[in-house]
Amino acid sequence: MAVGGFAVDGSSNFHGRITASVVVTCIVAASSGLIFGFDIGISGGVTTMLPFLRKFFPSVLAKMMGAKTNMYCLYDSQVLTLFTSSLYIAGLASSLVASRLTSAIGRRNIMVLGGLTFLAGAGINGGAENIAMLILGRILLGFGVGFTNQATPIYLSEVAPSKWRGAFNTGFQFFIGIGVVVSNCINFGTTRLSWGWRLSLGLAGVPAAIMTIGALFITDSPSSLVERGKIDKARRSLQKVRGKDVDVEDELSEIMKSSEIAKASSEEPFLTIFERKYRPHLVMAIAIPSFQQLTGINIIAFYAPQLFQSVGFGNDSALIASIILGMVNLGSILVSTGVVDRYGRRSLFLVGGVLMFVCQIAVAFVLAYASGVSGNREINRGYAILVLALMCIYAAGFGWSWGPLSWLIPSEIFPMKIRATGQSIAIAMNFAVTFVLSQTFLTMLCHFKFGTFLFYAGWIGAMTIFIALFLPETKGIPLDSMYSVWQRHWFWRRFVKD
Repeated sequence: MAVGGFAVDGSSNFHGRITASVVVTCIVAASSGLIFGFDIGISGGVTTMLPFLRKFFPSVLAKMMGAKTNMYCLYDSQVLTLFTSSLYIAGLASSLVASRLTSAIGRRNIMVLGGLTFLAGAGINGGAENIAMLILGRILLGFGVGFTNQATPIYLSEVAPSKWRGAFNTGFQFFIGIGVVVSNCINFGTTRLSWGWRLSLGLAGVPAAIMTIGALFITDSPSSLVERGKIDKARRSLQKVRGKDVDVEDELSEIMKSSEIAKASSEEPFLTIFERKYRPHLVMAIAIPSFQQLTGINIIAFYAPQLFQSVGFGNDSALIASIILGMVNLGSILVSTGVVDRYGRRSLFLVGGVLMFVCQIAVAFVLAYASGVSGNREINRGYAILVLALMCIYAAGFGWSWGPLSWLIPSEIFPMKIRATGQSIAIAMNFAVTFVLSQTFLTMLCHFKFGTFLFYAGWIGAMTIFIALFLPETKGIPLDSMYSVWQRHWFWRRFVKD
């Protein structure tokens, strides 16, 4: 297997067959992505609903009604962006706490806790009477998303057969995509109702209930059970997902060996991860999730309805455009699922990066030409449709690359003793960068205008070069043998030498 120009042999691959049990278990676990995707779609859609704006953000509504408002500045409001971005500060905090909770109660129970917290937040948002209630609800939603985003990708990587780990792990991003599409459809159906925004926000409790109930019926991952000393339960869990006629003792012994090594270290995991030999792991835990957000995808997903309204679509048309964008993204995730374990992570990253880079530059030039440099000229429908087409191609590139793979890579590269810690850092970085970008995007759009898309294009170019130079191929490598990819990489081997 090619890893930065070297071959790696995943010899301890154990039994990599797919069983009905592992499929069902991974689908149920991956469904926790529903709540994150649902929130991404709902939060952007309700902020285009006039009754919602009239009740909570009348200044934004007044600006929209103004005859001479620059198209890029319709939604420039720090309070409005705080409604969206407050979730991510809460998610950042809870993802770091989840690292310690996981060691105590297991990954499955963290998913259940996340679902219940999200459910409470959805109830508060649906019944909100003032901005304070909205923000409180968003914070609880953030806690829920932080818990599930920390636990689920690791759970999927630990349960799935090594040979098919990439495909199973992309299920998390697939359910995020489903959540986005369903929420956009709900927004489209409720936008004409005076209380439609309440229905949209309150219905976020439905996916939370689905994933919470589902999580109660699956077992914890074998690695998590071994880590907590529950060897017999780990054996039964492993037997269940690998098949009753499969000898799981070798794989269980490997997991137990990794657990013993982890327990032999008395150092605090948050200190251990900063040791020189874990430098490549730490760099990836920081860079990959940060780069994912710097593609601009979540910002575009949050604000897609406002964005499409700004470039010439009416309210209904803007919501339909958001649904189309979500469907394209969903289809491209299926492409990733089908090829990630055949062609590897690096190739998908590189192809997707080039495609997104080209599309962002093209959008910038179309907007500059169609609306003028100042953005005061109204865009005709033909150019608006062209922007939508370019954004769909961009979403497709993201859907088979930075979307699913940004959850997969951090979940599979860490040794057991710092796995939960590394994943917490990765998720915390994701939320931190998302908070900054979501809090500043509408202001940036107002001041940078079409240059906003050039800003993201520059970052996409940089991250694509980073992947080409520094990310080794990890497909098919068992989690407990992942050290080999760093030892054979042209740059990272200097850090991980024994």
